[in-house]
Amino acid sequence: MTTCNQSHHAHHDHQHGPACGHTAVKHEGHVDYLHDGHLHHMHGDHVDEHVIAVSSTNPVKCTPETACAGHTHGPGCGHEAVPHGDHVDYLVNGRLHHPHSGHCDDHGPIELA
Repeated sequence: MTTCNQSHHAHHDHQHGPACGHTAVKHEGHVDYLHDGHLHHMHGDHVDEHVIAVSSTNPVKCTPETACAGHTHGPGCGHEAVPHGDHVDYLVNGRLHHPHSGHCDDHGPIELA
């Protein structure tokens, strides 16, 4: 088993790659895959769990001017869940949206691969 200090996704039989069907995200110099609300990185014989870090590109701030036309993000909303810092955001047109007090906070862009 490859040794690393990342959190591992247990019992993951799916092999992620360019044709696996999951959304590919450029993340910290490599490609990860969105899979059931997780950001997976293939690492040798296991899958690492990654998270989009809170940063100046992907801040955690209130942006009440961001409107999603009456749409409320959450499980089953039709947008992919993305782990961001200590919470979950939703991928909307290449940007991270977070439901907050009746509006969506815009937590910045992510680059799709």
